[in-house]
Amino acid sequence: MHASVKHITSCFGIVLLSLFFIVFETQSFADQSVEEIIKGRKALFSKNYSTAKRVQALSSNGDFDRAKELMIEMSENYKTLLGLFPENTKEGFKTESLPIIWEEKDAFNALMQKSSDNMIKLTSVIEDSDDIRATLREFMWSSCKACHSKYRMPH
Repeated sequence: MHASVKHITSCFGIVLLSLFFIVFETQSFADQSVEEIIKGRKALFSKNYSTAKRVQALSSNGDFDRAKELMIEMSENYKTLLGLFPENTKEGFKTESLPIIWEEKDAFNALMQKSSDNMIKLTSVIEDSDDIRATLREFMWSSCKACHSKYRMPH
């Protein structure tokens, strides 16, 4: 099978599976406890961070196909995060989220959507980039920084 067909098939499968989980998880959010939601979003942000480090390593080594799969995964994770900040999860269970998330919910949701969109854009520009680090900084790490600097407790 031609490499590009194999890549497209793989990406399509990942997107379909991710969409299934998003629909399933959205239905189950209503049934989750505050603790489960807070721990779930913390785990998802942590997963995106470790995945971002893998994306950087893979891209730097020229393994763009695997890096792109992970970029799509991160994009879907950002979409899932949109549903993980209901009003009753502002406090408790060692949340590191600041109250401004709920005060500026539309801006926060826009940032999560932009982060998701940026990961998809990154899949189309990373291979042709003259400066992989700068491209990753523009499309991936800048989203992390924007969220951390405004919506997360300082460490």
